[in-house]
Parts: sequence; structure tokens; C-alpha cells
Amino acid sequence: MAEYFDVIVIGAGQAGLAISYCLSAEGIDHVVLEKGAIANRWRAERWASLRLLTPNWMTRLPGYAYDGSDPDGFMQKDELVGFLGRYARSIKAPVREFTTVNAVTRDAGGFLVATDDATLRARAVVIATGACDRPNLPDWASHVAPGITQVTTENYNHAGDIEPGGVLVIGGSATGVQLAEELRHAGHRVTLASGSHVPHPRVYRGQDIMRWMDAAGILTEARDPSVPAARALSQPSLQLVGSVPPRNIGLDRLQSLGVRLVGRATGINGDRIALSGTLAAEIERGRARRDRLLSRIDDFIAGAALHAPHDVQPFPRTPVAADPLALNLRREGIKTIVWATGFRRDYSWLHIDALNSRGELKQTGGVCDTPGLYAMALPFMRRRNSTFIDGVGADARDLTHHICAGLGHLPSAAA
Repeated sequence: MAEYFDVIVIGAGQAGLAISYCLSAEGIDHVVLEKGAIANRWRAERWASLRLLTPNWMTRLPGYAYDGSDPDGFMQKDELVGFLGRYARSIKAPVREFTTVNAVTRDAGGFLVATDDATLRARAVVIATGACDRPNLPDWASHVAPGITQVTTENYNHAGDIEPGGVLVIGGSATGVQLAEELRHAGHRVTLASGSHVPHPRVYRGQDIMRWMDAAGILTEARDPSVPAARALSQPSLQLVGSVPPRNIGLDRLQSLGVRLVGRATGINGDRIALSGTLAAEIERGRARRDRLLSRIDDFIAGAALHAPHDVQPFPRTPVAADPLALNLRREGIKTIVWATGFRRDYSWLHIDALNSRGELKQTGGVCDTPGLYAMALPFMRRRNSTFIDGVGADARDLTHHICAGLGHLPSAAA
């Protein structure tokens, strides 16, 4: 006979643990299913030197927060795994580790969730697997010539694993620029193919950029309902790196290290990779995005009458010496392609008519069109920081109210 719960949460990362805390606070019977150990993706699918882009003081979850001696530092990924494990124990989260969800189907009373060794029933299901299910590779990635190794950010561990020779990093996000820098320091000749990006300073007017964004309410501002979901899911990420002492990382920094910059990769046929030829335009668009954000911070500082002297050094410009429309990989000595093109969702186990034509959940603010189905930690789902560790708590509280309403459970005043 199937076990029964009011709610089943799929995923025991920061999002799943945050909503578990909120459900427990309401006395709602639930279980959290995780295919590996707690924080499995941080543990097994992130490169060795990764640090959070957000300072330690922003590592905050419902009922728990960083309380160490280095609030302005940046957690290494293994430190975060430990933090999330301690959080799960402190809130007594009902996590079942090493439990793979194979199928979720509708049932007369709600949902059936089939795992490797059991079938569970629930009135509601929360998908807390986030936005990083599988690498987001274009279809033409299969056209790369034999003998050129392809590595994704899911299986990249450290630069020492990459064979000698040139490396092409595709993607100019925070991940792409960090890996390009790491590979260059390891002695590789690196080419970076960069598309949309947002080059932000690590420190602005005497404070970490995240402290200003937090204080000004930029991170917690609600998503504009007029913004289509597809656009919210594809927002360019910040070019930042977590390091002590704090430092900037961007195309100008990489170019000074000897990294070759080219435009967006648009296709591959054997040894030949086609490029957009729009690098200069992308750089200018990135500068404009940065300047709009910094203007908002300037307005906040002025409105709050804060003492924060303007930075003395202007932002360096990134000159574009050449912007080719194609590269011959073998002629350039490129032996490896590192795909830093982000991730996409994978709901192949969700046997419900809950997806749109692009394979994304049909949802508004995490409340799916399918009654009783909810999502957590999707980009800009309810707020700008919906995918941040510091942002999942507010979303979890909001969704718990929706879940309570669906279950006929009166939310407590404390929650």
C-alpha cells in the first residue's frame, strides 16, 4: 500500500529545505525526496574551486543563517554542502536521501510519486529541483569533429583534467569567465566566445555590489507580471567572482591575461565554428545594463543621504581588436570545448500535462496551472533573487500559503 503525505517535495537543496521548514512550521505532513545526498548538485555537479557569488552574510534560509567569523567572505562549494547539511539537521527536515523519483502522475486524490523502491501518494507536490537539471547545449553541439573533447560545467572539475592544448570556452556568464580565467592560469591558450553578459564591479562606492543591491531592495523586487516567462528564464547573469580580497572579473580582465575574445558561437560543422561577429555590440549592451543598475544604486544612496564617495577609477573599456565570423578549431590548436552555456530543466519524469511547448512548467510565481503542483527556485520566479540561496526563503513562505489554501489548512499567524 502506498505511503500517504499531504505534500511531497522533490529535491533537498536550499529550495527544498526552505519549503520543508515552512511546511513544518504549519504542521503539514510532508517528505523531501533527494536522488543523492542532501545538496547533491552542489556536492557532485560543481567544479572544485567554485565559490558563491554572494557574500557569506547573504547565506540565509528560514530559521537559519551564516554565523561564522567571515561574513564578507565567499563560501567554497564544499562549505556550502556542510552548511545545508547542518540546516537540514537543525530543522529536522524529513529528507529521504538516495531516493530517485522516476515518475509523477495524477491520482484521484492528488498525485502518485514512483521511486526506485516505493510509490507515494500526496495531495500536493513541490518541484524543488531548481533550474539546473542538465547542461543547455545547442543541437549543433553534436556536429563537432571527432577528436575535439567536449566538457560541460556539470562534469568539469578542475583545469588539471583538461588535456594540453587550446581551449574554447563558450559562454560569457559568471561561470564562463571564471573557467576561462582558471584555464588560462593553468597554462592553456584560451578563447572565450561571449554573448549576452552583465559586467558588474565586485565593489562599488566602498561596498560589495550585493550589499547595495540588498539595501536598495533590488534583489527582492517582484517580477513584473508583464515579463514573459521565457524571457525571465533567459536573463543574462552577472560577471562576478567570489574571492578574498574582492576583485573584478570580466572581459577586460581576461583580455589582459591573454584570453582571446570572440563573439557568440552560432554553429559548428566539424572543425569550423561559426561566430556572430557581434562582440563589440554585446560589450556595449553589457555596459549599458551595468550602468542602469549602478544608476539605481546611486539614486538609492542619494535618497538615503548616505556617505559613499564615488569610485576614483573609471571602468576600463574592453577593446575589440578583431571579431571574426568563424574559427577553424584545429588550425587554432583548440583541443577542448568547455560549454558554459547554462542549464535547462528536465521534467521527463513528470507524466502530467504541466509543460508548455518549450518544455517548461506552466506556472505563475511557482503556482502551476495544474492544481496542487508547485515549483521552487526558477529564475526570476517571484522575485529577482528567486534562485539565490538568500531568496528561496521568501518564495517558500509565499508558496506555503498557497499550499495551505489548497489543502484547506488555515495558515498560522506565526508563519
